[in-house]
Amino acid sequence: MKRQWLADSLRSTLPSAFLGRVAMALCAATLALLTPAGAQELATEAELAQKLSNPVSTMISVPFQFNWDHEFGPDRDGHKFYLNIQPVVPLRLSTEWNLISRVIVPIVDQHIPFIGDGSQSGIGDITGEFFFSPTKPGPGGIIWGIGPAILIPTHTDFISADKWALGPTAVVLRQESGWTYGALVNHLWSFSGSGSQSINNTFLQPFVAYTTKDAWTFNLDSESTYNWQAHQWTVPFNATVSKLFRIGKQPVSLGVAARYYADSPSAGPHGWGARLVMTFLFPE
Repeated sequence: MKRQWLADSLRSTLPSAFLGRVAMALCAATLALLTPAGAQELATEAELAQKLSNPVSTMISVPFQFNWDHEFGPDRDGHKFYLNIQPVVPLRLSTEWNLISRVIVPIVDQHIPFIGDGSQSGIGDITGEFFFSPTKPGPGGIIWGIGPAILIPTHTDFISADKWALGPTAVVLRQESGWTYGALVNHLWSFSGSGSQSINNTFLQPFVAYTTKDAWTFNLDSESTYNWQAHQWTVPFNATVSKLFRIGKQPVSLGVAARYYADSPSAGPHGWGARLVMTFLFPE
């Protein structure tokens, strides 16, 4: 009886084999692509770590961000695991302008009893942000970027909103003496799709980070969303500690975070959550 209870408990709290297999395959594929590059030795670990704190840095990076949230639903008995794959790829347009693309692909495994059959797995809606950013900081060292954001539906049952959405996105920040501080914002309006609920959401992410000379980074941010249809905030605060190191000559950042929901819808997550993120960096 005790063994059966333990097995049932583990099945209800751990991510499905589907998500585990996907995560392992993606990490293996990324590691297979790692090639030593002499140019990487030109930048110190601390310099690379601070570049990683800049959302519009001219450096290719591929984060694998694993998240866990719980206390979903009126009885607060639901939980959700999701892996965000977030490649950032810069493109030099001219001597004065860069185009920075940031794409978020969520792979979800959730157990929320009041939705569908109670358990769902699949790929969530894909978000793309594209920032036109000056190649050099402006007056006062201000770094900024602005451009379009798009939400692409994957039509995954009970995970996708089944709506196409489009809107503006912008980021502004400053970096000095190891500090990085600024904010990223976007707004998405749905314009097509078969979903029953329209999308009219503002995303706001203020952030502050400090990178030490030995490449530790301490970051505090809030990934807040305001739903203008429901007039409801979702406000999680994240406190992250990460360290940049090398596998051979390949720079890698590994971080852990605790998350607390200061506000969320009644059916949304509550209390504490957690995050583990591994990022592969590909400097010029």
